Amino acid sequence: MSISRRALLGGAVGGAATAVVSPSILRAQTPVSFRVSSSMPADRNAAHFVWFERFQALVKDRVGDKIKLDYFANSQLGREADVVQQVVLGSTDIMITGSSIWATSVAEWGMLDLGYVFDSQDHAVKAIDAGLGDALGKLLLERRGAEVLGWGFHFGARNVYTKANVASLTDLKGVKLRVLPAPAFIETFKIMGAVPVPIPFNELYTALQTGVVDGFEHDAASVIANRLYEVTKHCYQTDHLFSPMVAVIGKRGMGKVPPEAKAAFLACAQEATAFQRAEAASRGAGAIAELKGLGLSFTPMPKEERAAILQPMSEKLYADFSRQYPPTKALFEIVAKARG
Repeated sequence: MSISRRALLGGAVGGAATAVVSPSILRAQTPVSFRVSSSMPADRNAAHFVWFERFQALVKDRVGDKIKLDYFANSQLGREADVVQQVVLGSTDIMITGSSIWATSVAEWGMLDLGYVFDSQDHAVKAIDAGLGDALGKLLLERRGAEVLGWGFHFGARNVYTKANVASLTDLKGVKLRVLPAPAFIETFKIMGAVPVPIPFNELYTALQTGVVDGFEHDAASVIANRLYEVTKHCYQTDHLFSPMVAVIGKRGMGKVPPEAKAAFLACAQEATAFQRAEAASRGAGAIAELKGLGLSFTPMPKEERAAILQPMSEKLYADFSRQYPPTKALFEIVAKARG
C-alpha cells in the first residue's frame, strides 16, 4: 500500500509534536538545584558541614536525582547578614548557621544568645524539643516566610579565645572580642567586662592578625576548622553559651521541593539533625583535647565567678529581654522547666 504525501507530512507533524512534548518530560527529570550556604569550611570539624553531609546523603538515598544540593562554604555567597536576606528573598535556598544571625530578623531569637541561659547542651536540647524551637520557628515563618529544617548544635560550649592569657573576669575587662552583630551577644559581653566588636566571621582571622580584636568567642571545633589556633593561644573556659545551630529554608526554596518528595525531604532534615546532635555531643571534648595538643592553654572559669555572673545576667538581661519582647516570657519559662 502506497503512502500519500499528505499522510507522510501528517506523520512528520505528529513526530514533531512528539518532539515538542519530549523536552517537558526531560525537564521533569532534571534535578531541582538548591543553593546551601555556610560561613564555615566544608570540613567535618565544622558543625554546619556535618549536618549538610548527612542531609545530602539521605536526600540522595530517599529522593534520588530529583534534588541536587550545592554547598557554598566559607561565606562564598556573602556575609551571614546578607545571606539571611538572600534566603528570605529566594536567591539562596537554605542557610546553615548559628541561630544568632536570625535574631537580626526576628528579635526574639536573641534569647538563645543570652549568656548562661542554658546550663549544658542537654539542657538546651530539652528546652528546644519541649516547645522552644517550635515557638521560635513559628515566629520566623510568620515574619520572614522562612522555615526551620532542624535545630542542631555546635560542638561543645562557646568559650573565650584570646591572644593574651585571660584567667578571670578581671582579666577580661577591656579585651576587644569579636562577637556576632546581635544585641544579645553584645550585651552579654558588656556585662562580662569585655569590649564586644561585631564583625563577620569570615573576617575574624585577619582581624586577629592585625589587632582589630584581641580575641573571640566560639566552640572548639570551629577554632580548629578555621585554623584560629594559629592566631590565638589561650582559652578562658566560660561555657557561656551552648549555641544552637539551625538550618533554615526560605519560602521560595520550600516551594521548589517537588510535592511528591516534600515529606521525604523534611524527614531527611530531621534525621540529619538527630545525627548532627549526637556528633556535637561527643566531639566537643575531643576538639578541646586537640587544641591542647596544638599548644593552646585552657583556664576553666572558677565556680564562684560563674555563680556571680549569673545574677546580673538574670537581672539585667533575661528580665529586660522578656519585657522588651513579651512573647519570650513564656519561652523563658520553658527553659526554666527544662532545667528540671
